[in-house]
Amino acid sequence: MKLLSFFQPLIVTCLGALALTACDSTPRERQEIVREEARKLDTAANRAAAKLRVAGRRAARFDSASRARSRQPLNEKATATFTNQLLGRYAAIEELTPTTIEPAFVQFMQQVRARHRQWTQRDWDYATVISRRLNAQFRAIRLDIKGRDELHIRALQTEFTALETRRDVKDLGEAVKQP
Repeated sequence: MKLLSFFQPLIVTCLGALALTACDSTPRERQEIVREEARKLDTAANRAAAKLRVAGRRAARFDSASRARSRQPLNEKATATFTNQLLGRYAAIEELTPTTIEPAFVQFMQQVRARHRQWTQRDWDYATVISRRLNAQFRAIRLDIKGRDELHIRALQTEFTALETRRDVKDLGEAVKQP
């Protein structure tokens, strides 16, 4: 269906050219016009297919590299450093209480917003581990958290996921475009 919409302008042009020439041409001339337009259509389809194959291979390479990176264990010292940088005084995640979990999420997201543009994919791996630990603590104490704090935490969780996904999409787009 998408392929049809891609070629729709070309098809309309072909039909328009055929309609304009139908009155002043012979059937043989019209037949040649149709053949020529069909060749143009085939050429455009072949080019689009080649571009899609190349993009597919590049996306597969990106995915393979991403999976390989994900299989590499994170350095515990670097994780602790990252945790201290992103959470500051809230770095002891397992000790967060219903009153301190919301400020911890706020601190975390303030730091993520400030730093995420310079992060590599590996930095995002560390941030994701910290986010998962925060989320686990949140789930453990959720029933004791005030409703408005829970809503705020959910919004911050969503923002983190959006930033992380945006980076993944950007990196994938760059990988597909690379020669």
